[in-house]
Amino acid sequence: MLTTRLDLARIRAAHRDIDPVFLDTPLYQCDALGRELGCTVSIKLETANPVRSFKARGTERVAGLLTEQGRTAAVCASAGNLGQALGWSGRRRGLDVTVVAPRRAPAVKLDRIHALGAELQLVDGDFEMARERAVSVAQRRGVRLVEDSLDIETCEGAATIGLELASDASFDAVLIALGGGALATGVGYVLKTLSPEVEVICVQPLGAPAMTRSWHQRRVVTTDSTDTIADGVAGRYPIPEVLDDLLRVADDAVLVHEASIVAGMRMLLERAGLVVEPSAALGVAAVLEDRDRFAGRHVATIICGGNVDLDAYHRWIRA
Repeated sequence: MLTTRLDLARIRAAHRDIDPVFLDTPLYQCDALGRELGCTVSIKLETANPVRSFKARGTERVAGLLTEQGRTAAVCASAGNLGQALGWSGRRRGLDVTVVAPRRAPAVKLDRIHALGAELQLVDGDFEMARERAVSVAQRRGVRLVEDSLDIETCEGAATIGLELASDASFDAVLIALGGGALATGVGYVLKTLSPEVEVICVQPLGAPAMTRSWHQRRVVTTDSTDTIADGVAGRYPIPEVLDDLLRVADDAVLVHEASIVAGMRMLLERAGLVVEPSAALGVAAVLEDRDRFAGRHVATIICGGNVDLDAYHRWIRA
């Protein structure tokens, strides 16, 4: 039995509690993409919901528990998607939500956070600086700080994707975007518990390698900066507890180049008709960089987010 912070019974309970609009997202084989990549490719489409990312699976769990506890407010740091998700879940339950985000986060994400009624605070710098501000806000106001990946509810909410994937036993490998680790540890835990023969491969940009380096060195490795278009996975300080879980559930962690991420986005548009943010193309990028490894195999990739600035998107795919 896997020894992690996660629990299968709680994950199944989360699947019952999360708003159904975020559950049972499309899972289908994309033949056109598979022919291009030289393997069988199935897509788990986590953008087919009101916030266009998987994050609400976790925030639904968090917000539900806060309501049960009689709490009325929460704050989080976010590169954009978590903030939207917490804003949506909080508004549904009457919670006051504050989101601290980097000023350079994609405008489309910031606009949607504001539109959901959350208080939006912007900071100069990156996500780690937003996290510092969020901690300060939580302490000053005496409200719940929601920390993605550290809070087990965010991991177990994301893990409900694993329950849906595990119902299909045909995959040889599942490719998972790796940032803070909620998605990778959650889905990885369920797959290794229910379908241990499936290879769990985490994918991160070469320009934001902290968690991948930490996994390989089996200790927390930080970086001074990040340089990637995949803002949703661009952390510098891995959380020790999350790394411990990741070490138990991931079979591999790989880094991919920016050019491969862009090529993956373009391929998802041309072969699957999907407009995705860079983080969602990491799985395709991994296959592009190591075709021999995946040749003839059946791989699933989680399309984890579709909140992308269209001006930037057009520049990337036309390059």
